[in-house]
Amino acid sequence: MTTIPEYDIARSAKCPLDPAPAMRARQEEGPLARVRLWDGSTAWLVTGHAEHRAVLGHPKVSVEPARGLPRLSPAEAAAMDSISKADSASLGFIMMDDPEHARLRRMVTSAFTVKRVEAMRPATQEIADELIDRLLAGPKPADLVEAFALPLPSLVISNLLGVPYDDHEFFQANSRTIINRNSTPEQRGGAQLRLAEYLDGLIGEKLAKPGDDLLSGLVERVKAGELSRQEAARMGVLMLFAGHETTANMITLGTLALLQDPEQLALLRDGDDPKLVASAVEELLRYLTITHGGLRRVALEDIEIAGQLIKAGEGIVVVNETANRDPSVFPDPDRLDLQRNPRLHVTFGYGVHQCLGQPLARMELQVAYPALLKRIPTLALAADLEQIPFKHDGFVYGAYELPVTW
Repeated sequence: MTTIPEYDIARSAKCPLDPAPAMRARQEEGPLARVRLWDGSTAWLVTGHAEHRAVLGHPKVSVEPARGLPRLSPAEAAAMDSISKADSASLGFIMMDDPEHARLRRMVTSAFTVKRVEAMRPATQEIADELIDRLLAGPKPADLVEAFALPLPSLVISNLLGVPYDDHEFFQANSRTIINRNSTPEQRGGAQLRLAEYLDGLIGEKLAKPGDDLLSGLVERVKAGELSRQEAARMGVLMLFAGHETTANMITLGTLALLQDPEQLALLRDGDDPKLVASAVEELLRYLTITHGGLRRVALEDIEIAGQLIKAGEGIVVVNETANRDPSVFPDPDRLDLQRNPRLHVTFGYGVHQCLGQPLARMELQVAYPALLKRIPTLALAADLEQIPFKHDGFVYGAYELPVTW
């Protein structure tokens, strides 16, 4: 009898920026394989690039927890059970199928258009420069996460939403609880409730006195009867934590990857071509792939992927980090190459659920990396790689701290 391998997302301490060795082993065996989860159940693991897009683009694949998504840890299983029993929509439209997903997503799409985001670039550059000024004026070594990587996107998303940045410690702490794989249902539910109550309070203020921000735009939808106040608060929660946590981790890991590769760092530090910067950001997104451990789906009907029959009701785990290291799409995929064309990467997902905020993330990264490297050309790590505390316990990979000096 064939032994089904365990689902294992543990990354190597020696190569913490690479996908988990077990994930790479499954990919070498083929783009689609069965894996055994912690509770003895099995799921399909999708590691190939073409298969990744085929699953995420398939109309008969669901993202809703109540339909039977794979549970990747005991804490997550308990949390999903509590969500299913209480309110399947409590995580917002990212955990809904169309048409409800599309209806809610349309409410905020206009805030993340390329044109709207580009208008925010000068203000983002100003924020980056101010943070670097403070970093340079402070002590050495410094923690890049606390000094730059986290406050930059937090300030940007706060300004976009109309959320007071003075409350950033509150929403960052609760965001960390929500995306931690090991948070209990009570911990995760409490964090979601606190953020929802916080956003509901802000929506109440903007009902009385609207401004020129995204929450005020949602308030107009509430007034028009297109959106409930609760839906507006949930959308605000989703965008608040997704808008700072992911980008902060990309700034952190991207800087780390560049500091380990002086030749690639020099291309970004010494160049001034916006096209090179944009392409370099895409390559860093491909190479690092901060979504950690896979996107969960469930088949609603029998479907065929890579010659394999996935039966209705079977769980699927779609792994972004291995799809982005697929050698059939990206030659020499384990090498960071800022001059390659990485446009087919799937870091933002694929299909109807691909990341809504990707234009904003791209713009922030295009500002952040050159600002750091040009303003601080002697920037260097102040700790060995083995000493850096990585976020092995979250759905989003990153580092809790990144000690740097100059």
